[in-house]
Amino acid sequence: MRLRTLIRIVQLGIKSLLLHKMRSGLTMLGIIFGVCSVIAMLAIGEGASYEAQEAIKKLGSSNIILRSVSPPAEKSAGAATQDYVNDYGLLYLDANSIRETIPGVQWVVPMRIIRQEVRFNTMVFPVQVIGTHPLYPVVSSLRTSAGRFLTYMDERNRNNVCVLTTSLAENLFPYQDPLEETVVMDGESFRVVGLVQETGLEKQRPQSGDSEGKTIDANVYVPLATAKARFGETIVSRSAGSYQAEKVELHQITVQFESPEAVEIAVPQIKTLLAKNHTKPDYEVIVPLELLQQAEQTKRIFNIVLGSIAAISLVVGGIGIMNIMLATVTERTREIGIRRALGAKKQDIITQFLVETVVLSVGGGLIGVFAGVVIPIIVSALADMKTIVTPISVIIAFGISGAVGVVFGIYPASKAADLDPIEALRHE
Repeated sequence: MRLRTLIRIVQLGIKSLLLHKMRSGLTMLGIIFGVCSVIAMLAIGEGASYEAQEAIKKLGSSNIILRSVSPPAEKSAGAATQDYVNDYGLLYLDANSIRETIPGVQWVVPMRIIRQEVRFNTMVFPVQVIGTHPLYPVVSSLRTSAGRFLTYMDERNRNNVCVLTTSLAENLFPYQDPLEETVVMDGESFRVVGLVQETGLEKQRPQSGDSEGKTIDANVYVPLATAKARFGETIVSRSAGSYQAEKVELHQITVQFESPEAVEIAVPQIKTLLAKNHTKPDYEVIVPLELLQQAEQTKRIFNIVLGSIAAISLVVGGIGIMNIMLATVTERTREIGIRRALGAKKQDIITQFLVETVVLSVGGGLIGVFAGVVIPIIVSALADMKTIVTPISVIIAFGISGAVGVVFGIYPASKAADLDPIEALRHE
């Protein structure tokens, strides 16, 4: 019986709202925009946070990454030319000391980076030559797609072998299989033994003849011992009237630990060890685990800020509903008096007007949910950015829209119920 009565009241509420379609539609806009903005803004924030966290995760939550940093070069005052060797960066001593003294270390993978040009027949491309150990794929986002990666035998014998990224191989060898072919770098011939896909890097194809080497996915991997023997540790650059050189033993050391818990313990120990081996700040310590924790904290703050801003729209929409319902009470004063004279109780009047406000807010909420789900899809397609609509954001936004209808509908409904039946019947 109660259910049938409630259904009847809902039908009457919808019928009353449809008598003023334009007014009801405009009243719902506040709720629609509020719900839509909550879902869409949280989806965009979630997508941006997800991409940042995924990029950090690719560095490894169990890794500590050490990188060489060039300190400011010391220049002679009033000198017409600059002739100096900038000696800085990580040392082989650092890698050995970490491996032997820091507890919980699983792998220590050093790396050198040299800018070179790779040649095959008439094809020439600027590349980044990376001298490293066979364990490099274990501690990085590197996947072998063909052939093999470097081996300990290559390292021990200083073999002239190399592994190319797939993008570079497609450009150097457009018509043949690159495996077992020979490329030339700095006058040395290197045999291609494998291809790798750098899954953590943005794709950017190299441009032939680009002398600046501004490439991302154009790397050539060679054994570290081979890189040291063939290219040396001093990089020389000459220009008119000046001679500059950089001497760097290692550009990066990746230290992988047995667990993320061991990382937190090892960070201060590694910093102390490096401080003993270096007299100047020519290195930096990157802890992906700390970056990930900061990213998660930033995500929470970002979501709270975005959600709060969007929730204001819902409150404004609720105020709009209350304003319209107060006007409706005034318009329908005589109707209320007739219903009360025919035996309707205050509870019936409250229910009637409360149902109408809930219909407005829930209807606007449903339309807002639809728009809030569609807009992130459009943003992803047009702006090429990731968006993630989470179920919790939909539930929260829709739940708030319903709550707004109840909260902002109580006062108009109570005011309608409190009207004196006799005075209401006299109202013109």
